[in-house]
Amino acid sequence: MTAPKYSMAFTTGALFHHESVKLAELYVSMQQWDTVRSAIVADNLIQARTTNTLKRVTSELTSRLKTLSEPEIKFLAEAEYGEQGYILWLAICRRYTFIGDFSVDVVHSNFTSFRNTVTYADYDAFFNKKAEWHSELDRITPATKSNTRQKLFKMMQEAKILNKHRTIIPMVPGATFRKILAGLQQRELMFFPVSEQAWRAS
Repeated sequence: MTAPKYSMAFTTGALFHHESVKLAELYVSMQQWDTVRSAIVADNLIQARTTNTLKRVTSELTSRLKTLSEPEIKFLAEAEYGEQGYILWLAICRRYTFIGDFSVDVVHSNFTSFRNTVTYADYDAFFNKKAEWHSELDRITPATKSNTRQKLFKMMQEAKILNKHRTIIPMVPGATFRKILAGLQQRELMFFPVSEQAWRAS
């Protein structure tokens, strides 16, 4: 059985925290992604330098945020800064199966086995292992592989999954975010460095 192909098109940028929250706020009021996209592009609400960049970034962020449920979008628009990063990380892991698998197979695995860091060597080992089942990874150039690795680690740092030393930051969810976690599938809970005791705490 052939494994579904990985999309590696996450090199447009990193977390895009501010820009993503702006899209979420507009969606809460407009309730239509096409309308949100048109408003962003018409008035350059994410302050992109060129029209092409504006359209590319808006398309990328829309594809991420569309993976979120209505309550998750609303939470993103209203939450405090740190937990907004967690929701954005959830969206990225859903949008890009490669990143979701990395979160589960490497970050969560290291966290639960008390290996407190995630290294470039971890990424390379994961990449090479997945390439055995995903021929599309074999076709990626060394430069692109390096770029995807750099962007992924930058996303993790911006989402507060890792710090600048690539040490895993245990997540301590607030009461509202625990409700979000309670609605996730078991695999999606493993996108985060959080213990079951922490997210079930009252």
